[in-house]
Amino acid sequence: MWLNTSFDLAFDINLPTPFVLMLRPRSGAQQWIAREEYRLTPHTPVFEFTDGYGNLCQRLVAPPGDFSIHTAAEVKTADRLDRAPAAPFVEIQHLPDDALVYLLPSRYCESDRFGLMAAELTAGHLPGYDQAAAIEGWLRASIRYLPGSSEQPLSAVEVNTRQYGVCRDLAHLGIALCRSISIPARMVVGYLHGLEPMDLHAWFEAYVGGRWYAFDPTQPTLRGGYVAIGYGRDAADVAVYTQFGPAVYPTRQTVDVKSAFRTG
Repeated sequence: MWLNTSFDLAFDINLPTPFVLMLRPRSGAQQWIAREEYRLTPHTPVFEFTDGYGNLCQRLVAPPGDFSIHTAAEVKTADRLDRAPAAPFVEIQHLPDDALVYLLPSRYCESDRFGLMAAELTAGHLPGYDQAAAIEGWLRASIRYLPGSSEQPLSAVEVNTRQYGVCRDLAHLGIALCRSISIPARMVVGYLHGLEPMDLHAWFEAYVGGRWYAFDPTQPTLRGGYVAIGYGRDAADVAVYTQFGPAVYPTRQTVDVKSAFRTG
């Protein structure tokens, strides 16, 4: 399917403020970026780089006054995301080097705390994809997805204790559970067509059967319409903007994802 995505941020800046942004989706196996817009008002010099997780990031210093960021993209994305029941567990010695970091505990995913729990949740399931799917199913049934219920990221331990959270919180717990049974897992932030209420979205991916597969415990079924912007170990790696110095907060933030009709 073809989608038009847009994201707008506005700030009232008191003094020159350094930012790192992560707002440009990349073409990949599940999406193709046909067109992009990226506009800063007022015009501001930008330096772009690729971070350690392959995300396109932009460095800039926002000038004092009203400062706004507008991004938009036309994206061809999968009509449905791949499922692969029985895809096998990949033994650690056969994992690609860049997947190894996604086995380790991280700031919001304390995977060293969930070994027994994950083993119980996945008992009787084939090692690999079916274990990750069992974790996804348990999260969907047991942890309430409540948009707007937390402004700050919660760790997997905190989410498991509280038993509810926003999309990134459920992803943190899913990631920690997967890693605790030696399945590499990473967070993804981006857009989802038809998300209610509309906002940026987060889900997780697990590496099984020789590739990454998406899992989203916040949705009744895994459907099409996902557009990935960034990948990382947890929410600390995939913030769409990071601001340094005295705190400034958005005066406006809007997200829009619509179907795009193309011929040919």
